[in-house]
Amino acid sequence: MRIAISTGGGDCPGLNAVIRAAVRSAVAGYGWEVVGIEHGLEGLRMPNKLITLSPARVRGILPRGGTILGTTNRGHPFHFPRMIDGKLVEVDISGEMLERIDELGIDAVIFIGGDGTQAIAQGFRERGLNVIGVPKTIDNDLGATDYTFGFDTAVTVAVKALDRLHTTAESHDRVMILEVMGRDAGWIALHSGIAGGADVILIPEIPYDIEKVLEKINQRHNEGTTFSIIVIAEGAFPKEGSASYSHDAKIGTAARIGGAGLRLADALEARSNLELRTTVLGHLQRGGSPTNYDRLLGTLFGRHAIELAAQKKFGRMVCLRGTKIQDVDIKEAIGQKKYVDPKGQIVETAKAIGTAFGD
Repeated sequence: MRIAISTGGGDCPGLNAVIRAAVRSAVAGYGWEVVGIEHGLEGLRMPNKLITLSPARVRGILPRGGTILGTTNRGHPFHFPRMIDGKLVEVDISGEMLERIDELGIDAVIFIGGDGTQAIAQGFRERGLNVIGVPKTIDNDLGATDYTFGFDTAVTVAVKALDRLHTTAESHDRVMILEVMGRDAGWIALHSGIAGGADVILIPEIPYDIEKVLEKINQRHNEGTTFSIIVIAEGAFPKEGSASYSHDAKIGTAARIGGAGLRLADALEARSNLELRTTVLGHLQRGGSPTNYDRLLGTLFGRHAIELAAQKKFGRMVCLRGTKIQDVDIKEAIGQKKYVDPKGQIVETAKAIGTAFGD
């Protein structure tokens, strides 16, 4: 067989671990040829963007962040932006890509990516392509799998940042706000906030009351603690409000979310004499070397993807259930977002130890 691998959506620590495991398993176990499509599926539209992935080519990539294949969150093949008669419109170019895949003699494609990438995989599956999905997102918000690789690394980066913010916050009697990723789900904010000892955690699933946030800060001050740490997910928003966006949606791109931390700081400053500082981690959470857990999970996912191909179980997505690597139908996996339960055990534990959520 000739297997192709594509990494789509945002980059993520652990992607190279998946690629490495898939290549080594396919070559050593079955003698297959593996090729990589560079820059998501965009490589199919450009010359010399298909690379042979031999064991030698993937040697040494396990500790590397990002993806050696490159990636993109633009150029959706079923909604591709193209200029026609002077107007930018969306067109379906999936047929062109399928023809190219056939020309290249590719028997199956492993799609590594989040919900959007898996939806694209399902679209190609419905058009007759042999596909296998591998879930990826630092947000850990895919409902079909208990964990996704990249999440542990993102949380680790956020916790290290909180550890550093604690010392400067205490030295200057300041309120430190740390904005982390989490467009629709607050898993990174929740896990890092608890592990990093945050006093307030604000997530999209629990719209916050600014007065409640201020109440928590004042309570700490009255008890003799003159600094506070707040973790806020980028998608968090106040009651009777909505998420903050820095850029509107355009054809071929989604609206860019951002500004939650600064909006919170402005609201607190308008109601108090607090000295506040805001730190936005942004893409620092996505880059750098993956943690040992993300390397392990990525390796397990990559190997299982090849086993699915060997058993001709196409149209499946690899997933983690408990401690076991399993797989589900891609069609059932897409569109199932996993949100933080406001009444769940983790939130209740955080509240029990004194963490406020602004509700």
